[in-house]
Amino acid sequence: MKITEVKVFPVNEERLKAYVTITIDDCFVVRDLKIIKGNEGLFVAMPSKKRKDGQFKDVAHPLNQETRAEIETAVFDAYEKEVRSMGDNLSDLPKDEY
Repeated sequence: MKITEVKVFPVNEERLKAYVTITIDDCFVVRDLKIIKGNEGLFVAMPSKKRKDGQFKDVAHPLNQETRAEIETAVFDAYEKEVRSMGDNLSDLPKDEY
């Protein structure tokens, strides 16, 4: 699997920092990933749907840590590039990555 495209759509909200669309192997698109500011810093949330009981359930997600790490690296790299192009502060990015 190769992530062949990442599109970042920054938003100006307190916790939600951006929506992200990724393309895998130039043939499969996953929309509505989110970059969220949590208590421990930024993280990538997978697309989810609200259930009748009010809980959210992922509609797409990686099945192993290796795939999750590959997605997160691609998303954070694209987010960093987008934020830098906007001239914003990168202080929210995970320190171990950047």
